[in-house]
Amino acid sequence: MGPVNDVPEPEQPALLGLDDVQGPASGPRGGKARRKAALGAHEIAEVLPVARVVLDLQPAHLDREYDYLVPASMAADAQPGVRVRARFGPQEVSGYVVARAATSEHTGRLMPLRRVVSGDPALSEPVLRLARAVADRYAGTLADVLRLAVPPRHARVEKEILAALANPPSVEPVETTPVVNVPSVEPVETTPPAESTHADPWAPYRGGEAFCRHLLAGGAPRAVWTPLPGLAPADDGSVGHVPHWADAIARAVRATVAGGRRALVVVPDARDADRVCEALEAAGVGDHARLLADDGPAPRYRAFLRARHGLAPVVVGTRAAMFAPVPSLGLVVLWGDGEDTLAEPHAPYPHAREVLALRCELEGAALLLASPGRTVQAQALLASGWAREIVAPRDVLRARAPRVRALTSVELAAEGPGAAARLPTAAWRAARDGLASGPVLVQVPRTGYLPVVACGRCRTAARCAHCHGPLGLPRQAAAPQCTWCGRLAGGWRCDECGDSRLRAVRVGSDRTAEELGRAFPGTTVRVSASTAPGGVLDRVAAGPALVVCTPGAEPVADGGYAAALLLDAAVATSGTGLAAATEALHRWLAAASLVRPARDGGQVLLVGDAAPAPTGALVRFDPAALAERELAERRELALPPAVRVAAVSGDREAVGALVGRVALAGGEALLGPVELPPEPDGRGATLDPRVRAVVRVPLAQSAELARQLRASLAVRSARREGGSVRVQLDPKEML
Repeated sequence: MGPVNDVPEPEQPALLGLDDVQGPASGPRGGKARRKAALGAHEIAEVLPVARVVLDLQPAHLDREYDYLVPASMAADAQPGVRVRARFGPQEVSGYVVARAATSEHTGRLMPLRRVVSGDPALSEPVLRLARAVADRYAGTLADVLRLAVPPRHARVEKEILAALANPPSVEPVETTPVVNVPSVEPVETTPPAESTHADPWAPYRGGEAFCRHLLAGGAPRAVWTPLPGLAPADDGSVGHVPHWADAIARAVRATVAGGRRALVVVPDARDADRVCEALEAAGVGDHARLLADDGPAPRYRAFLRARHGLAPVVVGTRAAMFAPVPSLGLVVLWGDGEDTLAEPHAPYPHAREVLALRCELEGAALLLASPGRTVQAQALLASGWAREIVAPRDVLRARAPRVRALTSVELAAEGPGAAARLPTAAWRAARDGLASGPVLVQVPRTGYLPVVACGRCRTAARCAHCHGPLGLPRQAAAPQCTWCGRLAGGWRCDECGDSRLRAVRVGSDRTAEELGRAFPGTTVRVSASTAPGGVLDRVAAGPALVVCTPGAEPVADGGYAAALLLDAAVATSGTGLAAATEALHRWLAAASLVRPARDGGQVLLVGDAAPAPTGALVRFDPAALAERELAERRELALPPAVRVAAVSGDREAVGALVGRVALAGGEALLGPVELPPEPDGRGATLDPRVRAVVRVPLAQSAELARQLRASLAVRSARREGGSVRVQLDPKEML
């Protein structure tokens, strides 16, 4: 196709079903006068007059690039990566310029861009490539992924960042309140910071020091790392309060920065981000951006722009930071890949582990996948040879780990009547002895007071009369309340036997703290949970105290905990998901890692009859063995990650129509559809009956399955088929 002046006037496509708002093409154009007539008061750019734009459009069949003409007044600003507004049919929508071109393959009339929202490119080319790869992998649209990747614009923050870039600090800095810590001319420190006084945290691991040497030399190693338990030593040699894993991550980041590249660290929550930032400060890497959605729009966008413009060599953040625009990326770290918060709840539902693995391949960066436990997906990366294992020898682990005991019913058979209590006598003695030398951690699986109750006579689950949701007790002597719609059930009676008494089925953290307060009078009892008055605690003092927490809310104790009690172990492994065993072990090891070594009297007691496999793995402190066993079983049964799975849920007719267009969903590859349990709709009622169909294919057909599902979704949106449907590849319940 020739230059724009030599082709017929193209026509911008409109939304399906709408009349052509611009009229038919009117023949060839000739010269600037014709361009002015076509664009009204606008004159198009002389150089690269066509902008390829990705628009923020929801329908799947509109997921492609669109060509627009660039007015001459916008030619300098409408560069790849900038936000723009453009007309699409009768509406004006947002989008990003992804390329500039001299010609367009579109045969109709092209519309001009309406305006450039900001001349600062918010979308970098590596992030665009990553977003396209994620959309392809999860059968999503590029617009959906870009909503996750690029935060909303904050004009004031953008102005501050651009002003700081335009006026870097001179020898005598201006006495103002800096909003951004602008580095020197070279954005990446190439000189390693001064050595800390304590030993290298990577020295005890096989391959640990070699991994850091590769990072320093500019290599791209990929590793799955199981850290040792315990806390990092302070500068004076005593036990500090920073977890060992955070200290080791900071040292790996320091090696990357010293080698002239940048690093990205993704963690499950803000507390872990704070710990990594503190460890970075101690390691001499003080210039970093903290990218957390909980910080609010302005701080989040400030951190985003600092990363985008290379003003910080390190970016630390939660799930959304997996798309952070880090130039010259040398290392990507993911901590706790088994945590639920790392799975994106919005379409196309990507997981941070898979996104960061894609990113490392696309950008040639190193990957460090670290967790106190080990997921089956991480073990699959090792089994395929894609990554290498970093683990400490068993003798080093035994010297650093606390003593672990499993108080099962067999173990407690000789305890007498005290063995049947929720806190057996052996656990009570361990807590009493631990309180003599420091704090004791008590982990319970559930938050709240009594989150699940049942009939006191026939033990039928107590349910709400309005929406049939489960009932619970929010506090002592309170009326039962529905956990779905929130309605009180003061006059509740059992539908089976008519009895009005209630009994506890699940005991939460608040009730556990109340019981421990009676069992240990005069002892301080603190609760760390999302529903607790003080919220989730980050740190507790070294004095005697009972700290009750839910999984993931364990605060760090100065000097480590003297003991840890892991209550209701049977509840932790009673889930129906494939990952119930590895998730339970992950939660237990996360708590046990905060306890002092056995040589200092530290001990961990697992209370309850949990599944044998995770129980044995906890006693041995060996998550790798459990993950390897689980992976072997899944290969034999053709379950993820040995195969690729897609779950299609929604109305029965919509699910049937969408799956019917997928050629791979035939024969044994299709499971279901089956009806799903009722769900609350948020207004006190339950949703209409829904079904789910599962498509299971070999790994070699993963890309084709995603492509066919994406094409079927495009047909569905183009035809405006009724009903609701959701497509999710790699659903959590099947991982």
